Amino acid sequence: MNSRILTLTRSGSLSKAFQCAVLAAACVFGAGATHAQAAAAPGSTTGAKIGVINVRQAIASTAEGKQAGAELQSQFAPRQNELEGLNKQINDLRQRIDAGSGKFSQEEQARLQRDGETKARQLQRKQDEYQEDVNAAQADVFDRIGRKMIDVLDRYARENGYVAILDTSAQNTPILFASTNIDVTQDIVKLYDQAYPVKGGAPASTTPAKPAATRPATQPPAAKPPQR
Repeated sequence: MNSRILTLTRSGSLSKAFQCAVLAAACVFGAGATHAQAAAAPGSTTGAKIGVINVRQAIASTAEGKQAGAELQSQFAPRQNELEGLNKQINDLRQRIDAGSGKFSQEEQARLQRDGETKARQLQRKQDEYQEDVNAAQADVFDRIGRKMIDVLDRYARENGYVAILDTSAQNTPILFASTNIDVTQDIVKLYDQAYPVKGGAPASTTPAKPAATRPATQPPAAKPPQR
């Protein structure tokens, strides 16, 4: 994956507000399952209809999610460039110190060393602030889209007779195996895009994007640490 692109995926669990919405939906579906079992006649072969969804992938795959990702990339690009530029200054300074070893006076050597240490602290501080701001911006996007997606998912489940739909991207969901035949991620993305079309741009593909191989969870790009 291009390290310059901010993907709408997050490490760990989803934000607390969205988790509450997911739990509320799970309770509704769970109640439906109990009711369905109670209503079933003895010896009936009718089974409970259960589905799975990758919520993080679904959110990132909606047209609104892709548009938000592009906006975040544009928003944070200047700060990313600043971090990369500062990192280059530090590496150049270290190379200068190494190349001039034994040639500089002690005063000059000490001055260059202090300069490098100051820039390194500055880089670390800016990286931390950048990371916090990116995480906060991504959390806002997930909450905004996630709240609306819960409504789409709830309606979809009721209209199609599902008694439970489990989130395979949730850390605490004990799913050891799930058939692709019961994965409703694509259906939910399609319905979400129909219910909440993006404005000011061409509709994005409704096919969920494949998770990034090297950064599957969510970490936004950050400048590389100074090489020693």
